[in-house]
Amino acid sequence: MTQPRRVNYLNNKDILKEIHKSKLTYCYVADDEFANVDLIVESVKKINKTAIKTARENRASKMQTEAYQKSIAEGDWTKKPKQKDFAVDPKSIPVESLVFRVMTYEHIPDEIGRKKTTKTIADTKAKVNFPPFKHYILDSKGINPREVVRSHWVGGLHNGHFSVDHGKITNELGKMFMKLVERYSQRGNWRGYTYVDEMRGTALVQLAQIGLQFNEAKSQNPFAYYTATVNNSFTRVLNLEKRNQTIRDDILIEQGHLPSYGRQIQHENELKAMRESAESEVESTPGNE
Repeated sequence: MTQPRRVNYLNNKDILKEIHKSKLTYCYVADDEFANVDLIVESVKKINKTAIKTARENRASKMQTEAYQKSIAEGDWTKKPKQKDFAVDPKSIPVESLVFRVMTYEHIPDEIGRKKTTKTIADTKAKVNFPPFKHYILDSKGINPREVVRSHWVGGLHNGHFSVDHGKITNELGKMFMKLVERYSQRGNWRGYTYVDEMRGTALVQLAQIGLQFNEAKSQNPFAYYTATVNNSFTRVLNLEKRNQTIRDDILIEQGHLPSYGRQIQHENELKAMRESAESEVESTPGNE
């Protein structure tokens, strides 16, 4: 019997695409052609010959993959093509078409005193919902970087202003959050709890708050980042419910009533462990052999 093909319900490629679209809703964008990034660097000074070479290679690899996938989707071929058949020479890509993302806080307003202890430059700036950045392009000679995209910005570069509340996450990214939380709640170690709905709700709120904080410059695995967030939210609710249950059981015992079944089992296990420990001590005492 043929095993059904496993369906990957979420993948990093699609998540990264929606994260990118969501962040752009918070940005000034001079033109849509500058929205996609070929390379992420730490500063404008890092846009050098080495960075240009890497950006060209990244663009060539992306163009090759897109052409291959398009050919496979169309399916009008006598012999199945190979990805190497769509290779693109990186040197053929014009340098002025490359887009560089520079991670920077220079356009974020200062907010001294926002945090008592400042460890990074972010602690001295206004709070933002994701790491700020700018996009730059070069001229045909590979020099004179020009800013074409600015995050957390409304209006033009010279007549606009800083803003953190004019954008939103895409509907598709929101659906991904809901799908991830739903699938995670069906795991064997979570689905049996009566308050699993509260766990789901807490996880969704947390994802909505920190979902765009994922930094593509440091990782290309948002699925792991979001899964860890969901796990932490579930665990937080579980620990809170356990503390509340302990308080309820203590009150019931003080009033002369039976506590929860779980508390009774715990008490029986403790008594059993005490008896076994006492019997072991008696057997090990000299003269009792």
